[in-house]
Amino acid sequence: MEPRSARGHMSPVNAALPAEYFTPGVSSFTDFLATAAPHLLPTRAPEGAPEAGAAGLEVPHGTTIVALTFNGGVLIAGDRRATTGNMIAQRDIEKVFVTDSYSAVGIAGVAGLGVELVRLYTLDLEHYEKIEGVSLSLDGKVNKLAGMVRANLGAAMQGLAAIPLFIGFDTDADDPARAGRIVSFDVVGSKSEETNFCGVGSGSLFARSALKKRHDPTADADTAIRTAVEALYDAADDDTATGLPDLSRKIYPVVITITAADGAVRRTDDEIGEVARAVLADRLTKPGG
Repeated sequence: MEPRSARGHMSPVNAALPAEYFTPGVSSFTDFLATAAPHLLPTRAPEGAPEAGAAGLEVPHGTTIVALTFNGGVLIAGDRRATTGNMIAQRDIEKVFVTDSYSAVGIAGVAGLGVELVRLYTLDLEHYEKIEGVSLSLDGKVNKLAGMVRANLGAAMQGLAAIPLFIGFDTDADDPARAGRIVSFDVVGSKSEETNFCGVGSGSLFARSALKKRHDPTADADTAIRTAVEALYDAADDDTATGLPDLSRKIYPVVITITAADGAVRRTDDEIGEVARAVLADRLTKPGG
């Protein structure tokens, strides 16, 4: 039955909406969008768009993302540089995002596609919570993100890959001190839970090497933030696609921490800038870290 106003006439607003808006369905906003407006999905290329790689298509790519656990929580951090070939496309791009109260995602790869994927993922988590009245479980969040990555496989095979790195805090864990979790993905959506730390992106090899030496799962949040910034510095030292902290422009890594007490919190630029300046000052006397 068509929705009607109090006078028995069809509401002008409702009359303008497609039938999909009034059809009961699942609590996934992504599934709803696939039915109501599939062209808006980031995994769907616009009609008439050239195939990626067919004409040497160059798009901005973002790197590097690191994640690590600490006593009572987990954090994720990323540099701010995006590159197109050997050129810097953007110096202050954001590749790390809070996705809900107890989760965050960083993306490496094609910047535009990755950012849109995370925005849709964030909206999907919010939509689920509004429809069901409770947050999606941590495993449910991981599975949802894996499905979205898998849906992008066609574009990834053409060179437009966007790889997320997920962190979350399991509020149902028996031991809150070890409730922080890190999950990585590959281009086909296969997920892998990481122990203690992880890195993705072109500079991840160097960042992970730094984390092997510096990471302490029993450390506090401040120490973990310093460790993450050190790892990103080491990545930038050897990978041209990863940006160093830019003191002159006040561009610093994005860092998000998640704890039971505070949930997911993006640390302020002033706080991370202070850490970055301390790291750079130490490197003046000890360049190798």
